[in-house]
Amino acid sequence: MPYETLSTAHCFGGSQGLYRHESTSTGTSMRFAVFTPPQAATRPVPVLWCLAGLTCTEENFSIKAGAQRRAAELGLMLVMPDTSPRGEGVADDAAYDLGQGAGFYLDATQAPWAPNFRMGSYVADELPRLIGAHFPADMHAQGITGHSMGGHGALTLALTRPGRYRSVSAFAPIVAPMQCPWGEKALTAIALVFAKPSLRPDAPLISEP
Repeated sequence: MPYETLSTAHCFGGSQGLYRHESTSTGTSMRFAVFTPPQAATRPVPVLWCLAGLTCTEENFSIKAGAQRRAAELGLMLVMPDTSPRGEGVADDAAYDLGQGAGFYLDATQAPWAPNFRMGSYVADELPRLIGAHFPADMHAQGITGHSMGGHGALTLALTRPGRYRSVSAFAPIVAPMQCPWGEKALTAIALVFAKPSLRPDAPLISEP
């Protein structure tokens, strides 16, 4: 699983990095950010997935939340994926709440979205394998959190993958997507459905409940 380092910066004794790789889930180049705490120099550390909201990118949480200080104290790795596939040839919409920047962390089933909008599989399966293979992460100690659309993603990914995450939290989440304008529009337009969890007994990324 090759990836490219776009930038790194010293941060509270650890490192804040920005990375890019070619995703087999989305069929596009995907960017993600990782904060690696100082404790990772000597041992694998727990991972917190941080999912951003509509129109955001992998930079939203890393720049605005100010979570690195506390993560450094706790020895916690922060992983911040982008919110959707992007690029020329990827389906989009003129409105901010549909298309690029509005992946809803689910897998699309309807054209023209289905070929690329597979953020459920990307965030829950593909990106964790990359993180587990290349970063000093304890993949048996994962938590997930998110804001707004990212809160929806955190809740749905955790609920459909029992035993995967040790914690789940959401800030101002979209909790009833078919009962609010954002969710009604997105889920009706692109027929998003949950990605099925891996239930293999030897799956290396899933902890026992």
